[in-house]
Amino acid sequence: MGGRTKPPYAEAFRQQIVELVASGRRPADLSREFAVSEQSIHNWVKKAGRLADLPRGTEIIKAHRAVKAAVEKNALTASEREELQRLRKQVRQLQLERDILSKATAWFAHKSEKTSLGSIG
Repeated sequence: MGGRTKPPYAEAFRQQIVELVASGRRPADLSREFAVSEQSIHNWVKKAGRLADLPRGTEIIKAHRAVKAAVEKNALTASEREELQRLRKQVRQLQLERDILSKATAWFAHKSEKTSLGSIG
């Protein structure tokens, strides 16, 4: 018994994905958004560049390479990703604490206001 294979994607769909890559979208993002493997997207972009008789095909490949280079240049290291996750978690914790303190302050202010008004009258 072999593994299940997906039916091939429609040519129009593949072309739209290639055009999105050419417009600057990252294959990894498109992969998640459209539930297509990133490798398939890379293959489609390469095929579009090889098979296109128009200069547009080479433009797609150049755009893809430029985007890939930019992503690699700006990619975070593993330690930077860990630090970013840690800092985001810390920010969420501090925001939660701030909200709790803000509510407590409002509650105590309201209670203090009632107490001081009660002693006057």
